[in-house]
Amino acid sequence: MILRGVTRCNVGTILYVSSIPLAFAGFGGRRPAPPSSSHAPFPLSTFDFTCLLYGSWALAIVALYCLTLSRPKSMGRKVNVVLVGCGMPKKSMGWYHLTQLLKMPRARVTDVVEPFFLGVCSDVPERFTSFMSDLQSRGIKFHKSLAEVGDEFPPKTMVLISARTSDNPGHFEAALDRGAKCIYLEKPGAPTVKELVRMKHLASSRTVPCQVYLGYNKNVTRYVRSALAYADSVPGSHVEFVHNNAFRPEELEECFARCAEGMLKNMAIHELALLVTFFDARVDTVFKVKVDPSKTALKKLGPWEDFSKLSFRITTLKGLSATVTADRCAGTVSYANVRDGPGGKVLRAFECPTKEEAEEVKEKVKADPEIMEYFLTQDADYWNMKETVLEGFADGTGGGDVATIDVGIEALKLAEFITKSVKQQLG
Repeated sequence: MILRGVTRCNVGTILYVSSIPLAFAGFGGRRPAPPSSSHAPFPLSTFDFTCLLYGSWALAIVALYCLTLSRPKSMGRKVNVVLVGCGMPKKSMGWYHLTQLLKMPRARVTDVVEPFFLGVCSDVPERFTSFMSDLQSRGIKFHKSLAEVGDEFPPKTMVLISARTSDNPGHFEAALDRGAKCIYLEKPGAPTVKELVRMKHLASSRTVPCQVYLGYNKNVTRYVRSALAYADSVPGSHVEFVHNNAFRPEELEECFARCAEGMLKNMAIHELALLVTFFDARVDTVFKVKVDPSKTALKKLGPWEDFSKLSFRITTLKGLSATVTADRCAGTVSYANVRDGPGGKVLRAFECPTKEEAEEVKEKVKADPEIMEYFLTQDADYWNMKETVLEGFADGTGGGDVATIDVGIEALKLAEFITKSVKQQLG
């Protein structure tokens, strides 16, 4: 075990150093010569020689152990990764997760499960088949279900589930049945609170409980942390989280269909996770939800009804308050505004992306106009979250500030509670 991760060069150096005391003893195990002899510079007894011998090897073992502790993380254990829900290249979050995982030093992608294109879809797009062929040529296996992956995963396997929300509970249970010890769920994890609670209990009831994290990237993003720190320094300030997407109005029906769980369980669920984490907002701690009708629109497109935009202020029983504003058709820049009170003037706005980052993203979109722009805008956050989970799982140190399934449950509860409250207020 101690030798793992130590290079041949390191081993050779240590053995050389540990042999120096033996050189003074004249090498070998023979009895030392008399003082006048030229065979040894020092008169050593058999006992002295034995002490030097064992001391030398003790020195070597300690040095090897220290090298093991101090080696860079990049030399650490790799984690096998099974991704569920690749989706359409350049359009699906699962695909973007996969492209990042393929570049991560900690990750070894072994299998991809794609239930839709390899299962129910009768006309698989060439873009997907081409992407799949490329990865298969690199030794990555593709399947239509987790049942095809095998009966049991190797011990250090993370399963990343980024399929349709309604299908996630089934994939989650299938992963647990194959011995998954770490699962990264794309938000919101499940369509309902009841299902996510059941998933939590399934994960914790295993002989070795499974670690479960959710992809709430705004919990770790720089612009949110900076805004919260600034608000703490300004007495009486109020934080407004503004989340924008860049859909065109004619694209909303497809968006409503693909995100059928609704805006508060999909797009704005990130902000609800922030309310849970930083404002202690839970269903049983909420005092009031006040909607802003001028920034809210509930639409019915085809068979789907959802918000195209929404704004509300939430206040807890402890007097903590924050505002959430979301708009599907307002561009790609999101904000954390610090105001001088609810509805007051903006003291400082923290952007995501910044102007400099936006210029970089713009150039990348020019080079690849088919890719979803928000992938590039939040690239660093997506990377950092997965890297944190992978390293914590490999080293046994946990997932740091990445949201756990408990945060996900409370955020989903808020989503259902606020949706009902807002609709009642709109009449």
